[in-house]
Amino acid sequence: MGGTFFLVLIAWSLYWKGMALWHAARRGETVWFVALLVINTVGILEILYLYVFSQKQHPVHDK
Repeated sequence: MGGTFFLVLIAWSLYWKGMALWHAARRGETVWFVALLVINTVGILEILYLYVFSQKQHPVHDK
């Protein structure tokens, strides 16, 4: 029973970490990428990044 729980927890964490890292890399957000890579929060920080922080629009600068 305990082994199954940890496998599910690892799969959950890897899914969200992969999604968040992919989005951070595509958006060029180096600080977020490193934070998401280093800090292990079992998906909590990753979910917050995907649904809260990455939704914010970056200002467009006219040149």
